Amino acid sequence: MAYEQLHMRLIQLMDDLLDLFKKDPEFHSFHLDGQTIILDDYLQVKPEREPEVRQAIKDGKLRIGPFYILQDDFLISSESNVRNMLIGKEDCDRWGASVPLGYFPDTFGNMGQTPQLMKGAGLEAAAFGRGIRPTGFNNQVDSSEKYSSQFSEMAWKGPDDSQILGLLFANWYSNGNEIPTEESEARTFWDKKLADAERFASTRHLLIMNGVDHQPVQLDVAKAIALANQLYPDYEFIHSCFEDYLEDLKLDLPEELSTVHGEITSQETDGWYTLANTASSRIYLKQANTRVSRQLENIAEPLASIAYDLTGKYPHEELRYAWKTLLQNHPHDSICGCSVDSVHQEMMPRFEKAYEVGQFVAERALKQIADSLDTSRFPENTCPFFLLNTSGHEKKTVTDIELIWKKFPFGQRFPKEVYQEAKDYLETYKPNFQVIDDAGHILPDIQILGTDISFDYDLPERTFREAYFAIKVQVRLPIDLEGLSWKILALQEGTGIEGLTNEENLLFNPDNNYLENDFIRVCITSEGLLNIHDKSSHQDFFNCLQYEDCGDIGNEYIFRQPQGDIPYFAHHGQFKQEVVTNTAQLAEIDLIHTFEIPTSADALLQTEMETVIDITERQAGRSDKKAPFTIKTRIRMEKNNPRLQFTTSFDNQMKNHRLRVLFPTPLTTDHHYADSIFETVKRPNQVNKQFWKNPSNPQHQECFVSLFDGQDGVTIGNYGLNEYEILPETNTIAITLLRSIGELGDWGYFPTPEAQCLGQQTVHFSFESMSKETRFASYWQAQEGQVPLLYQQTTVHSGQVKPSHIFLNKLADQVALTACKRRTKDNALVTRFYNFSNEEACDCRVTIPNHQAQVINLLEEDSPEITPLELRKAQILSVAWKTES
Repeated sequence: MAYEQLHMRLIQLMDDLLDLFKKDPEFHSFHLDGQTIILDDYLQVKPEREPEVRQAIKDGKLRIGPFYILQDDFLISSESNVRNMLIGKEDCDRWGASVPLGYFPDTFGNMGQTPQLMKGAGLEAAAFGRGIRPTGFNNQVDSSEKYSSQFSEMAWKGPDDSQILGLLFANWYSNGNEIPTEESEARTFWDKKLADAERFASTRHLLIMNGVDHQPVQLDVAKAIALANQLYPDYEFIHSCFEDYLEDLKLDLPEELSTVHGEITSQETDGWYTLANTASSRIYLKQANTRVSRQLENIAEPLASIAYDLTGKYPHEELRYAWKTLLQNHPHDSICGCSVDSVHQEMMPRFEKAYEVGQFVAERALKQIADSLDTSRFPENTCPFFLLNTSGHEKKTVTDIELIWKKFPFGQRFPKEVYQEAKDYLETYKPNFQVIDDAGHILPDIQILGTDISFDYDLPERTFREAYFAIKVQVRLPIDLEGLSWKILALQEGTGIEGLTNEENLLFNPDNNYLENDFIRVCITSEGLLNIHDKSSHQDFFNCLQYEDCGDIGNEYIFRQPQGDIPYFAHHGQFKQEVVTNTAQLAEIDLIHTFEIPTSADALLQTEMETVIDITERQAGRSDKKAPFTIKTRIRMEKNNPRLQFTTSFDNQMKNHRLRVLFPTPLTTDHHYADSIFETVKRPNQVNKQFWKNPSNPQHQECFVSLFDGQDGVTIGNYGLNEYEILPETNTIAITLLRSIGELGDWGYFPTPEAQCLGQQTVHFSFESMSKETRFASYWQAQEGQVPLLYQQTTVHSGQVKPSHIFLNKLADQVALTACKRRTKDNALVTRFYNFSNEEACDCRVTIPNHQAQVINLLEEDSPEITPLELRKAQILSVAWKTES
C-alpha cells in the first residue's frame, strides 16, 4: 500500500485512540510501537489535536518511544542506530514520557551490540520477534546451542559482556490480536493462546499482544478482557503496559535463564526465513543510504564541528532535520527494499533531501574554514586551496580536483561576449600550471589533466547571484593526510616542466599485462581474471574477480535459485581490456566482459507468484531465451595504497537473476569476520547442518568482510553492497552486486517490477590482502574508503588558522571513529570510538589540544566513568570534549 494511504489509516487509528481514551475508562493504554515518529505523522494532518495527544501521554494512555522509528539494525550505519535513540529521547523528553524498553518486534535479525547500545541509552531490556529458537519449558537446552532458549525470557550478552534482559515474542508480537467477545469463540481463542504462551514463559506473567501491522485498535478490548476473566477464574487478565509488565516480570524471573550471545539471526533455524536477502533487494536503496550516511556522519558533522571553533555556531536544527529525514527511510520494510514500488519511490526524494542538507552544511563549513586560514605566505598571483581528511585515520590516495583559475563575470554583458573574453585569454596566454606548498616548494608527481571554460555562479549569503564563465584547471595529485587534518597548497603558473608526474616506474606493465605497486602484483589473465600476489606475505589469490550470474525465483525477502540451475560466468564469454591511465602514481584498467545469460525466468514463475506458491516449493527455472550481458570493470591501483579498487558498471535488462563477484582464497579457516554495527563480528563459514536447510547462507555486512587464518588474510570492502556469502568449500568470498526480483512476497501476490532494477547500474568494491600486523588497518581502510578527500579553494589572505593542522592525535589501527559532532546542550565536541576486536583490548589514548575529555553515554549525558587509556574488547566509547578554561 502506498505511504499516504497508510498515513490516512494512521490518522484514523490515532483519532480512534483519542476518542477511546475519553469514552472507555477501562481501556488502559496503547503502546505506540516503540516510536515517536507517529506523533509527527499524525499532527502533520491533525495539528489541532496536539493538546489531546499531550494529555494522553501525560495520563499514561499513549505510551511512546524510546526510539524515533523502528529501524532495521543491520542495513543502517552504527551512527544511524545511535541517532535513532538520541532523536527518540529528545522527542520523548519534549512529550514528557518514554517506554524503557528496546523494541525490535520484527527486525530481520538483531545486532550483537544491542545489549551495549541499550545500556548506553539507559535501557535494561529489549523485546524482539526473530532470531532465537525457543524450545519450551520442559526441554533441556544443549549448552552448545548459543541461539536457543527454553523460555521466552533470557539473558542477552553482547560481545563486550554487557548484559540485558531479552524478551522473545515466541508466539509473535500479535499473539493476542482480535480477542473475541463471544463466549464460545473466546474459549477456543484463549485455550490455544494460553497454552502457547505457557509453553515458553518462565513466570506466571504471560505476555499477550493485542494488535499487529496495519491493524485498527480493537475498540471493545476492555469487554473482551472482562469476558476472559469471567471464563477463566484461575487467571487474572489485565490490560497493562510494558512498564508494569517488566516490573512484575523481573520480580519473578528464575535464576536458570538461558544466555544468548551476540547477534541473533536465526542461526539455529532452517535458514529460509532469516530474511537476510533483504540486504540485496533494491541495491540502489543501500547505495543511496551509504551516500547520505557518509555525507552526514563523515563530512557535514566533522566540518561543522571544526567550523564551530571559528564561528561559535553549529547547525543543530539543520542536521537534526537531515537525520530525521534519513531515518524516515530506515524502517525495516523500507531500507530492506521489501515493500511495493510506490513505497520505495518515496524514499529516493528523502535520501536526496537529507543529502542536500548535508551538502549545504558541509559547503558552508568548508568556506568558513577556508576564510579563516592563513594563506598569506602564497604569492598574490596564485590560487590557494586546502585539502581536508575528515575520517579518523590516515588517508593515502590519489585525488582529482578542479580549481577555478580565473573568473570572467557577466555583469551587464551578454554571455557570448564574456565567453569570448575567456576564450581569448586562454588562447593568448596558454598558461601552464604547477602546485606549490606554503613554503613555495613545487610538488612532484602532479598531473594537470586539462583546462577548459565553463559556466558557473556564486550565491553570496547577502547579495544577489554572480554568474560568470570560469577557466577551470583539473589537477590530479597524490595526497598523504592524517585523520581529521588539513594542509594548504596553491596552484600557480609555471613552465609546464616542474612538478610533472614521474613517468618512470609505471604501475601497469603492458608487456606482461600486470599491475604492480609496493604492496601487490596483479596479473590479468587472458579471460579477464586476476591473479594477485601479496609481496609481503607471499600469499597468492588466483582467479579473482569472477562474475557469477544465476537465476532467482524468490522475492524481495528471500533468494531462491531454481532447482538444478547452473550459474553463468562472465570469464567464459568474450573479453577485452583498455588502458585508461598509466602513471607512476595511478593506473586504471578497464576490463570488459560480455556473456550470454537468460533474459528472465520461465513462464511458470508468473503462475507460481500469482497463486502464492511458497518459494521453497517453486519449480520454475530460467528462460531458454538468452541475450548478451556486458560488464565493464575499472580496476584502480594507487602507488601508496594497498587497496585495489573496482568500479563495475552494467546495463541490466535481464529479470529474475542474481549477479555476484567472487574472490577465491587459499586461506584455511572455519570462520570469517564482517563489519557490523559497532562490531567486527566473527561468524562461522559453515551453517549448523542440524537445522539449516537453505542451500545458501546469506549474511549482512556494512563496509567489509574478511577472511583471516591467524597469520594472513584478505579484506573485501564495498560501497552499499550489504550482502555477502562465504562459499565454505573453497573459502571464496561472494559479494552480491545485483538481485532482480519481481514480487514482494510474504502473504500474497504483490508485483514489484521496479525491484528488477532494470537499467544502468554502477557498484564499487575493493580488495586488500593483509597480514596479522595490517589486519585492523585493512578494516578501517575499507570503512574510510567510503569517505572522499575534501578540498576547498580560497584566496590569498591573512587568517587565524594555521595552514596545516591535525585535529586529534593518531588513532591505533584497532580503533574506529564513528562520530565527530557537537552536543546540543552545550556544543561540546562529541567523538565516538569502538574497538574492532571482540577478543582483545587496545590502546585508546585520545587527545585533542586544549580540550578536556568527559565520558558520556549514547544519549550524550555525562558519565562518572573516568576516560580510559584503552578500549575493552568490542567497547563503544563516547567522549565530550570541552575547551579548557
